[in-house]
Amino acid sequence: MTKRVFIWVAHPRQSSLCAAIADAYEAGARAQGAEIRRMDLNEMSFDMEIAGKTGPAGELEPDLAAWQDNVAWADHLFVVHPYWWGAMPTKAKAVLDRALSSGFAYKYRARGVAWDKLLSGRTADAVITSDTPPWIDTLLYRQPGRRVLRNQVLAFCGIKPRKILQFGSVKLADEKKIAGWIGRARALGERAAA
Repeated sequence: MTKRVFIWVAHPRQSSLCAAIADAYEAGARAQGAEIRRMDLNEMSFDMEIAGKTGPAGELEPDLAAWQDNVAWADHLFVVHPYWWGAMPTKAKAVLDRALSSGFAYKYRARGVAWDKLLSGRTADAVITSDTPPWIDTLLYRQPGRRVLRNQVLAFCGIKPRKILQFGSVKLADEKKIAGWIGRARALGERAAA
């Protein structure tokens, strides 16, 4: 069966290492026969304010509705984003705040603190790029970006995280190091589609 892969480049700039990583991941997945949908954050237009926007998905702007449609369609997701101040960029977080809504991604039960994970049956990979070396992020900060994405976003909604990687330090990386990251992304895409 052909794997359906949704790639989300969650970087607010058009040209970025994140886009190059997504290109490699996409090439790897396509080489294994995957069907691909892709959205780039820099092309998405929506109101980042969440106040008053708790209604049904039909009230979402077209780009957020398309993002939801792509997540619902996919067997597997790939998210790539930069690591700014210990988290993903504000605009990327706004997509999650607005589109991973109750009734689409999860639903709290009437009693207690339990919830239903409405996106179960999907898997995901992610790459986070950072100027902070991953070993420093692990030792000093305990991987907040990776932990939040893995546990409080993906797993919370029922999406099974496979690989959550952090590539860095970007500012210190030479061409050989970047080429190695690109190669790892392509191999990750190939495995996702297999």
